Amino acid sequence: MNDAAQPLSDDDTELSPWWLRTVMIVLVVGFVGLLGITMLAYRNAPPIPGQVVDAQGNTVFSGDDVSKGQAIFLRYGLMDNGSIWGHGAYLGPDYAAAALHSIGQDTAAAIASEQFGKPMAELDASKQAAVHAETAVALKTNRYDAQADVLRLTAPEASAYRQQVGYWTKYFQDPTRNGGLKPDLITDPTELHQFTAFVTWAAWASVANRPGTNASYTNNFPYDPTVGNLATSDALLWSALSLLVLLAGIATVLLAFGKFDYLGWISRGHNVQPQLVPGKSSPGQRALVKFFVVVALLFLMQALVGGGVAHFRADPGSFYGFQLENIFPSNLLRTWHLQTAIFWIATSYVAAALFLGRSLRTEEPRWLAGWIHLLFAAFVVVIGGSLLGVWAGIAQKLGTWWFWFGDQGWEYLELGRVWQYLLVVGLLVWFAILWVLARPSAVANEKARPLAKMFLFAAVAIPVFYVPALFFGAETNFTVVDTWRFWIIHLWVEGFFEFFATTVVALTFYQLGLAHRNVALRVIYLDAILYFLGGLIGTGHHWYFSGQSNLNMALSAIFSVLEVVPLTLLTLDAWDFVRATKGKVDVDGKSIRVPHKWTFYFLMAVGFWNFVGAGMLGFFLNLPIVSYYEVGTQITPTHGHAALMGVFGMLALALMVFTLRQTSSEERWPGIEKYVKVAFWGTNAGLAMMLVMSLFPSGLLQLWDVLQNGYWHARSIDYMGLPRSHVIEWLRLPGDLVFIIFGAAPLVIATFKSWLGVRADAAAERR
Repeated sequence: MNDAAQPLSDDDTELSPWWLRTVMIVLVVGFVGLLGITMLAYRNAPPIPGQVVDAQGNTVFSGDDVSKGQAIFLRYGLMDNGSIWGHGAYLGPDYAAAALHSIGQDTAAAIASEQFGKPMAELDASKQAAVHAETAVALKTNRYDAQADVLRLTAPEASAYRQQVGYWTKYFQDPTRNGGLKPDLITDPTELHQFTAFVTWAAWASVANRPGTNASYTNNFPYDPTVGNLATSDALLWSALSLLVLLAGIATVLLAFGKFDYLGWISRGHNVQPQLVPGKSSPGQRALVKFFVVVALLFLMQALVGGGVAHFRADPGSFYGFQLENIFPSNLLRTWHLQTAIFWIATSYVAAALFLGRSLRTEEPRWLAGWIHLLFAAFVVVIGGSLLGVWAGIAQKLGTWWFWFGDQGWEYLELGRVWQYLLVVGLLVWFAILWVLARPSAVANEKARPLAKMFLFAAVAIPVFYVPALFFGAETNFTVVDTWRFWIIHLWVEGFFEFFATTVVALTFYQLGLAHRNVALRVIYLDAILYFLGGLIGTGHHWYFSGQSNLNMALSAIFSVLEVVPLTLLTLDAWDFVRATKGKVDVDGKSIRVPHKWTFYFLMAVGFWNFVGAGMLGFFLNLPIVSYYEVGTQITPTHGHAALMGVFGMLALALMVFTLRQTSSEERWPGIEKYVKVAFWGTNAGLAMMLVMSLFPSGLLQLWDVLQNGYWHARSIDYMGLPRSHVIEWLRLPGDLVFIIFGAAPLVIATFKSWLGVRADAAAERR
């Protein structure tokens, strides 16, 4: 990257090859590290013993029971009710933490009775401390014999396990005590035995020391002093060192911005001459508008079911007098909430990419509109079929086919395996169409060909990096699955989707005449370097406490903190975006205001929420010592809502508004624009209200309860039943209403008006 400062108008000049070389070096080094950590997951995953026996050698449960119990956990959609090792939903408990604390209490009671002949409550403080110390020693002692593949439980531990079956039987009976599950969800004795075996194994892995270390397989997560689970010294050390790396990263990038005045999104000091003129679109581009009707409908559905999920936290007993859990239990609503979010955001990106790909050509292929119609039908089938399949799976209507056509159960990857295969095929077809449209040899403007190459490179990563979702099954070791799962949640969504989004926005700015070719290319290269430098190996910050070793914690803490660095740069470009909305462009020799005001407003919202949600909150959660106490509390969805909706969602809406404006005539646009205006303020105000009035204060209070009483307590139904907790949950209602009524609903109207207008214009042209 040795280009000297130069005028911004020299797009005929090639950029230094070291930009692309640096991107490739970062990718290679990052993937080597990430693949190394991923392969270690297979070796370091907590073992599943072939047999678990009591002190007399009697079998308590088997490894097959554990694996089948995990499948029960998934089949009934329980990862969208509670969590394992902090990963999952927040309506129910963390199953491993609850089981561990309960086993600890029962073990302590047995030791107290054996040694002192009294229950724990009747012992004085010194004797209680002695019992707790012995309980911690008993539970932390690893009695797994790897050669024999047998785990031996002490008599108190075996007795505690047998009491667990009754505990979970009772848990699944009453929706008011389990976060809104269907009444009597699991009643089969065999399934209850297998489910209990699974959560007991997860509890054992949480407390038993990994051989050769003084911490458990999950690095002593969850925090529970009564069983000896305390934060490790590694969590504190690597948190402190990561702060030094963060400061060094920010200083380095700011130094580069100070030296090179041509780094940034928007070119300054030139006459803006857009290559895209609003209202002038091709038949293929107009055919894409119906995609955004689906986007808006899915967005509205996501907001509505999200409100339903929030209601289960505020009042799990009834939905304004109606027993909603009998038809739409909370785990079904949450699954739909996650899947519709992924679907509507991805659909917006897919459609906008095809629109931009077509804009790079002068002539439109005759087959394009037909293939767009076919792709649309395929997306409708996959989206509709998978959402219905999730309902049928959770309702237990698919029998042994639940994994293939119903609800896989893995959070964020719930759709059945057949639907996943079809989704990959659909994305590959989408890329093939995009390749034909935007391959460099087909691009009319030679100066735009380097941008087209990066655009296609980013696009092909979308189907390719979804493939790891196919690498595991219902009975694969939880640690291994969680490793591959975050290849999708973090690497696919936060990594390659973000990189793809960057190329889409850069190409849009170039086509609108706001950025010169080299300015747009530098943005793509710089963001790729910064995102992947921290984001590849940094994926492991999700694995601090899910069965990985301290090596992952060290590398992930150091690298993941660098993900914050590019987000701090957003503030440097903020005023350029503001000025762009007030600037003028030259269209057909006339100087007019920038016609994409609301697109830029949504992009400015992306920058704001990116800094708040992914930057401030993401940085807070990335520190191992904070994550140890926080993961799985309400601070996690605070970050999730601000980052997923605030960043990827707002960008999807920006691309929607951009496409609607480009395909709408000057006469029709004012009737659409008024709904877009309301939607912009409604989505942003509603999201801010949710976070400030409910999610963030709820998370802080829950984090405080973790520190005071242990993780199990802060995730318990008893904590959620506190009057204070209910008040905070009800305070989310105003934000939800603003978001739905003034955010999502107006976009449905805007997209339908645009689609109907496009159809009317097409009919008029045919006449």
